Amino acid sequence: METLFAKTKERMEKCLDSLERDFSTIRAGRANPNVLNNIMVDYYGTPTPVGQMAAVSVPEPRLLVIQPWDASTLKDIEKAINVADIGINPQNDGKVIRLAFPQLTEEHRKNLVKDVAKRGEEAKVAVRNVRRDAIDDLKKMKKDNAITEDDLKDGEKKMQDITDKYIKQVEDMTKKKEDEILSI
Repeated sequence: METLFAKTKERMEKCLDSLERDFSTIRAGRANPNVLNNIMVDYYGTPTPVGQMAAVSVPEPRLLVIQPWDASTLKDIEKAINVADIGINPQNDGKVIRLAFPQLTEEHRKNLVKDVAKRGEEAKVAVRNVRRDAIDDLKKMKKDNAITEDDLKDGEKKMQDITDKYIKQVEDMTKKKEDEILSI
């Protein structure tokens, strides 16, 4: 039964990791290299992340500078950023690409907060689905007489406690991201 709890915690942890990766790609008005995480550049026929082709730095709070290690890839990186439609136009000066993050409008911030809340809810649903699967496993163990009725009740309670802990973490992460978006 303990391995079931460990497996459940591991799956719920993956839900949190996924949410964190999701949130890191949402730009909150300040320069964040994570907005480039999902951008792939065709590098000699292989889709390659920007971070593996260039040095990415944040010299100012609203500016991201991408300096490719191979100058011939500058145009490809610029094209990939345009195609990714992250809402920022890259400026190419022949040596580096600059991404200037504009100030977010109030309306855009509110839309971002709604998106963050939606993603937070989706993460909660994912955590609850993991709980449901684990409780189904417990019921199957009871049906197979591997555990007693009391063990089942204790297991369900422990599973709910674990779920509550992870739901709280999702809520905290969501609140933190919403505050980050609204505080600019």
